[in-house]
Amino acid sequence: MINIKLIRTIILGLSAFVFFGCAGVQNPPTKASMFPKMYKEQPRSILILPPMNESTDAEAKDYYMTTVEVPFAMMGYYTFPVEMVSDIMKQEGVYDTELLYNMPLDKFYEYFGADSVLFTRIKKWDVAYVVIASSLTVAIEARLFSTKTSQELWQYSGTIVVNLSGGDSGGSLAGLIANAIGTAINTASADYVRYARLVNINMASTLPAGPYHEAYMQDQVTTVVHQRMRQ
Repeated sequence: MINIKLIRTIILGLSAFVFFGCAGVQNPPTKASMFPKMYKEQPRSILILPPMNESTDAEAKDYYMTTVEVPFAMMGYYTFPVEMVSDIMKQEGVYDTELLYNMPLDKFYEYFGADSVLFTRIKKWDVAYVVIASSLTVAIEARLFSTKTSQELWQYSGTIVVNLSGGDSGGSLAGLIANAIGTAINTASADYVRYARLVNINMASTLPAGPYHEAYMQDQVTTVVHQRMRQ
């Protein structure tokens, strides 16, 4: 069961300092300076489309979609249920994600009454495995567009790297073997839904707060620090 209070706490913490890109940025930009159109247009709802999966993992799309609604809802926006959106699109004869991404934006307002549409590309969902060490690298690009003006309101590009290794080998052969076994087990049993949730929480935290959040129109001076995340 999803712990809503925990997710809300994480998002509020990440709102102050969001990590993606390169470290060492001085005088980081604020949310208002990066996303002024969000504060001007003030969308109330977000329609989240299935992502374009450009990674090597065929299941990455499913990981993303099962965990994406809650973080954006906790940032104060109404998010349309994924299954409902899929069913309506199929009724309109749209079965392919590529077709969704090529639709005129005003159609999403016509069909759903959505103020904005989120387009996402999974650039990487790669597991690197080298016997005694493994890691998961997830790279996401996202863009939010207005259905009324067709303007880009917000964008995100970030990467997280998760260590899936088995631990410290201690330098001995037995330790190396144990570590290799542990790494293989950890990699095979990794909870990728958990990591997808982390990616989506990190991404949503960069968004200015929506109308159903206590920080609505109050977070313009919140800074966004660009840094690559490691777990």
